[in-house]
Amino acid sequence: MVRVAAYDDGLFTPMEKMNALSETEFSILGHPLFPNYNVRIKKSTFCYETVKAYTGYIDIEARHIFFYFFESRNDPDTDDIFFWTTGGAKFNSIHLTGPCRISDENGTSFHPESWNTNANIFFVDGPIGVGFSYADYGETVDTTEEAAKDIAAFIFVLFEHFTKFKGRSFHMAGESYGGRYAPVFAAEVYDQNTKLAAAGNGMTDFYHQMSSSFNMMCTTASVLPTLDIASCVQLKQMIPRCEKRLKEACVDIFDAMDCAEVANFCETHMWGPFWQTGLNPYDMSKPCDADGLKDNLCYPMTAHIRAHLDRPGVRNALGVDPAVAANFSSCEPTINSAFRAQLDRGVRVLIYVGTYDWTCNWVGNERWTLALEWSGQAEFATQPLHPWAVGGDFSKGRAGLARSAKRLMFATIDGAGHLVPYDKPREALDIVQWWLSGEGF
Repeated sequence: MVRVAAYDDGLFTPMEKMNALSETEFSILGHPLFPNYNVRIKKSTFCYETVKAYTGYIDIEARHIFFYFFESRNDPDTDDIFFWTTGGAKFNSIHLTGPCRISDENGTSFHPESWNTNANIFFVDGPIGVGFSYADYGETVDTTEEAAKDIAAFIFVLFEHFTKFKGRSFHMAGESYGGRYAPVFAAEVYDQNTKLAAAGNGMTDFYHQMSSSFNMMCTTASVLPTLDIASCVQLKQMIPRCEKRLKEACVDIFDAMDCAEVANFCETHMWGPFWQTGLNPYDMSKPCDADGLKDNLCYPMTAHIRAHLDRPGVRNALGVDPAVAANFSSCEPTINSAFRAQLDRGVRVLIYVGTYDWTCNWVGNERWTLALEWSGQAEFATQPLHPWAVGGDFSKGRAGLARSAKRLMFATIDGAGHLVPYDKPREALDIVQWWLSGEGF
């Protein structure tokens, strides 16, 4: 292990050249402003790739967060930088938007719609316990704000050592619960030129997601209605009751115990009926039983991912710490103010969602974007949803609906479930490339 001194006669000494990193041992990067943080990093041969790849750990005392970094396939010396986190959702980040797909336990295949097509990209396994991230003595991070400080320190240390990254547009994206992480992370690194806080099928606003379950199960908002008329009548009667109680306990006067009690009550009555349908909560167009949900979250490829990443040769190529036991873990079972703050500070925000997802459905996501109080709210709310197509070519069919105004955009992806980049990779990449261009949608 090579330690790159954080000091040189009292002054910081950057490493500068990523090419100087070793494939066989870690370099340890530090900085005097963050004495409790180190970045362990090495070159990696993981993934079927033609670009340079790096892996390592963000070491924060007893916590160790694993990351991947892939250079852009286009122009790594000038292209923007993406930071992607799933934030405790159903898959570790790389297998959604990364440069390779694990087709079986024996290897990977080239992913043509990877988000590093036109951008350099970081993937972080989070929280602790997901992927190859681990902690000594069972230590964890308790809040999103604490996690954000860790990520901001990591970005600072890395960019101070590799100054070629400074001055570029920096985009932060999160899927599922990462939709709650992304705006808080963006707030912490705002001064480092964050340009985008994106959430893909994000569980950002529990209040609106709760009531929208009626639309998803009893109307044609997604698939055909999944509940009978009597059940839908009961569900609709619960909506005003839950909205009133959630607003009183969780919004007007926040009380942690009362809010948790009300949320549990409403979750049981508003979401409970769905679990009797036998449908996949991440893709309502498909069935999934309880065993499938427990074993692989209704996505069979998770078994291949676990098996492949548990192989000794793969772990060695990635530089996985021996402290991380085998049996790779891909999952680990109010943020609006943060989004509002970023929008009003000039940060652009993208919300995209698959129409077949029930867990973080598009109706609830649309409602909270319309209700979000920020300087452009009135203009955004008056814009109609309009169809969009990949590359603007409607001859191949509609890809979804979109609404945008000033710095906020909301988009749906037809026929995609919870994992949009996995279900509809071309459509997801098209949205990202449009976003990187900064042009109108």
